[in-house]
Amino acid sequence: MHIHKLAIQNFRLLEDVELIVEPTTTVIVGRNNSGKTSLTEVFRRLLSSDASPTFRLEDFSLSAHDKFWKASVLKAQDKEDDEIRAVLPVIEVRLTVQYAKNAASVGPLSDFIIDLNPACSEAVVVIRYQLRDGCIDALFEDLTYDANGQLAEQRIKLFRKLKERLPHLYTAAVFAIDPNDDTNRKDLDFRSLRRLLQGSFINAQRGLDDVTHKDRDVLGKVLEALLSAAVSESANPDDQAVAEKLAEAVEGIQAGINDGFNKQLDVLLPAFTLFGYPGLSDPGLLTETALDVKRLMSDHTQVHYAGLNGVNLPEAYNGLGVRNLVFILLKLLEFYKSFMATPESPGLQLVFIEEPEVHLHPQMQEVFISKLASLPAVFMSKFDPATTWPVQFVVTTHSSHVANRADFECTRYFMTSSDESVGTVRHAVIKDLRQGLSGTNPDDRDFLHKYMTLTRCDLLFADKAVLIEGPTERILFPKMIAKVEAANPDEPKLSSQYVSVVEVGGAYAHLFFDLLTFLELKTLIITDLDTVKPGDNNRLVACRVSEGTRTSNACLKTWFDKADITPDELIGKTAVERTKDNRFLAYELPQSTGHPCGRSFEDAFMLANPELFSLQDGDAAERESKAWEAANAIETKTDFALQYAIQETEWVVPGYIAEGLRWLSQGTRHTTAEPVEAAATGAAEAAAAPEEAETASA
Repeated sequence: MHIHKLAIQNFRLLEDVELIVEPTTTVIVGRNNSGKTSLTEVFRRLLSSDASPTFRLEDFSLSAHDKFWKASVLKAQDKEDDEIRAVLPVIEVRLTVQYAKNAASVGPLSDFIIDLNPACSEAVVVIRYQLRDGCIDALFEDLTYDANGQLAEQRIKLFRKLKERLPHLYTAAVFAIDPNDDTNRKDLDFRSLRRLLQGSFINAQRGLDDVTHKDRDVLGKVLEALLSAAVSESANPDDQAVAEKLAEAVEGIQAGINDGFNKQLDVLLPAFTLFGYPGLSDPGLLTETALDVKRLMSDHTQVHYAGLNGVNLPEAYNGLGVRNLVFILLKLLEFYKSFMATPESPGLQLVFIEEPEVHLHPQMQEVFISKLASLPAVFMSKFDPATTWPVQFVVTTHSSHVANRADFECTRYFMTSSDESVGTVRHAVIKDLRQGLSGTNPDDRDFLHKYMTLTRCDLLFADKAVLIEGPTERILFPKMIAKVEAANPDEPKLSSQYVSVVEVGGAYAHLFFDLLTFLELKTLIITDLDTVKPGDNNRLVACRVSEGTRTSNACLKTWFDKADITPDELIGKTAVERTKDNRFLAYELPQSTGHPCGRSFEDAFMLANPELFSLQDGDAAERESKAWEAANAIETKTDFALQYAIQETEWVVPGYIAEGLRWLSQGTRHTTAEPVEAAATGAAEAAAAPEEAETASA
């Protein structure tokens, strides 16, 4: 049995979202402020205590404010309570739990199974924070403004009152719903929910900060929780035995303290006899020092690391990364032990781990996420092979190392979108990479996953993206952005936006199209014309653009869906034709009408800067030939890029790249109706054709 799906409404950024949960590990990725923390927080509210969860007005999604206003207008119009209640927003969490139809027992889930369909293997649990029955009058009491008024001060008055009243008039309810019939429901209580589901949390802020003057014995605190689990009557016998030995050791120390330490301590007591105390019938005062094993573990036990010459190193002396990893592993062991020691263990445990990458180096991050799913089996085999730990992990991360090492199938992408009907109010959108890439060729999907893992690609966290061909463009890219911004001071600054630059090459850029569309990521693709012509034995060979009969670039052929597209056709394509699905395609174009065109970034860069490369003289054909020969004579393209990125920085950006950068700087994730006009000046392109002047395949 496991949680299969979560649906959340009206909690902060989670206005109306649905999330498929993996049976083992689900990885949550996305930009900052995209709703990841909201997901953890709503379950913290529901599962962290035995009391009924409470929320505040600030916890409701901003879009819910309009519903409160509409409900108040209906109340002012003396509408029926049922009509008003139907408009009032609620915070709702809906869990879909899957179980085996042939299971001998479903344990605490049985309370939530209310359908009569023998083929059904799902149960639906709903937690709803809603207005109490009969409280509509109290919620809108004293609000006597004009029912049709829309003045700002009236709305402010309403929400000021709601902020005070909502925590007292709203309450949380738990009930089960028939998966086959929403009208069939069964009211339950939070004890039933917590018998079914236990939530555990490892926060992003774990108190591991390295301090100089005060040790932060965070790891020692975890030992207390492990001891608490060990002394439970339902704990593992081996753990109980360890706890008993600890108690015996403390009793031995206690006896020594009573015989020696307390006798000396009695001497420090005030001389009460000077004041006639004790009297004949009054008892005397004695000291007794009591040792509490739990207090010893939490307040006086520190985790040290082995040193030399009997000098061990305090916890804070070790690296933060090691402490973070040890802390997470100890907490997971604590969760396991506590779960198993509970007299009536819940049917499921949901463990949220926020930002496990904190202080961990990249390789350790990757190992952690790859091994996390196997940890329950390790614990069970070591401590209690006969009992299953029904745990599901939900990991939120900002690390490309963690995100890319996890499988696409277990990755959920959080992004935000704005509802234009209510202004700029943002809400979270959750995308499932398993579903989003389901139509992609399996080999291409496997390539994407391997590529993103090997290159530490951060597409999942970027605001915008640029796909380039090689290291030349990557090295010159920051300089190109700076030059385009200097030439267009009144336009948005791309340098102030989070742009992921991915080096993919013209042969692979098209494999990213489905992923980029799914992520709704505004993307500039900079590639090469890669013109070719028939050579000996009709083998296609690289050539100047003016001689080319077609292109060998797979990205260009895929974009225009034409395998034999000619250079003239490519040069004639408009900016509109080079814009598709939130992507813009940039490749070499003449700087202006009648000018020669480069085949790759290097000769296009030279043609855009004729004075720099002595290309001022001659007609277009001569200048094209000189640039072609000079580009082919470059021995190391990286050295070429470094020369113009560091030493000789007075140059202009090729027009096709400047056009693309200006397009990318505009807006957010969605393209405008028309791309920006091509710029007359620009910077250099991101593409170094892999075949250089060698034989190119069709």
